[in-house]
Amino acid sequence: MRTFSKKTVAVSRFLRPSFVQRGVQYFFLVMYVYIGARFYLYAQWAMGNRAEYTARPPATEAFLPISALMAAKRLLLTGQYDQIHPAGLTIFLFAITSALFLRKGFCGYLCPIGTISMFLARLGKRLGISRRPGKIASAILSAPKYFLLLFFAYIVLYKMGAPEIDAFLRTRYNMVADTKMLLFFLHPGAPLLTALAVLLLGGMVFPAFWCRGLCPYGALLGLFSWLSPVAVRRDEDSCTTCRRCTHACPSRIVVHEKKRISGPECLGCLACVDVCPEKDCLTLRLGYTKKSPHLPNLILALGTVLLLCLFLAWAHVTDKWQNHIPPEILKLNHANIEQIQHP
Repeated sequence: MRTFSKKTVAVSRFLRPSFVQRGVQYFFLVMYVYIGARFYLYAQWAMGNRAEYTARPPATEAFLPISALMAAKRLLLTGQYDQIHPAGLTIFLFAITSALFLRKGFCGYLCPIGTISMFLARLGKRLGISRRPGKIASAILSAPKYFLLLFFAYIVLYKMGAPEIDAFLRTRYNMVADTKMLLFFLHPGAPLLTALAVLLLGGMVFPAFWCRGLCPYGALLGLFSWLSPVAVRRDEDSCTTCRRCTHACPSRIVVHEKKRISGPECLGCLACVDVCPEKDCLTLRLGYTKKSPHLPNLILALGTVLLLCLFLAWAHVTDKWQNHIPPEILKLNHANIEQIQHP
């Protein structure tokens, strides 16, 4: 009986939302490192620094969200799918879809910046420099990303029409934008190093500093996640206002004061549910009312990964993942890449 109990405890520990979240994050972080290494080899070949050809990993296009936003608008206006960075558009559509149905699962489980932010938050806590901003300070910290989102929305969604977007997507700059970004980080100047130092320190002092305050992609997904039918609901009758949920929330949401945790800052990580000592006080629900049915805690993590797999399968079947630009054209576009400027 004792052995069975120990096994039961071990299994329940592995099924805790926080443990599952970390497992998913670590798995994808390893994948990103592998993809990054492959892309570095491709870039070295494309720039003529390496003789052996390495195929360009399409997943790197996930780091071109502005190009994907333009491609998404052109898709809505003309029905044309981007042929330059098709994987970027596919990942963008996946992220929007996951936010609509599974909250900010992309941010909470798949984004490497989110995983790094988690590491920084833990380090800041161990060093004793982590701080919890109040409501006003939190609002101020969260504001910049919405201004950035508004700026990009104004330029892309309002100012640019289909002809202008099509012209930009076909530019040489857009074709090598991923390599330009790689070079930007491989050869950092003083401004970039200063900005990185501020972000690293900020991430240790204020958990999720980049995600909460500066990421326009996260701001966009947060607005879509507001509509999601899936959210954590708090039972006011069983809540003892112990505030463990609030202290555990990486986005610093005041969970113990809310009935439904559905705001744009919620990552869907279920850290609040994980630490709640009261049975069924915090539960994941499908719907917008108090009587909405319960959902398994693992549905957000597993659902996000499953949805990603479905999008990847669809993209491969419909040829919306890999571009078909010949290697010789790719190499030609990379000639004198340092001189290529944003149009």
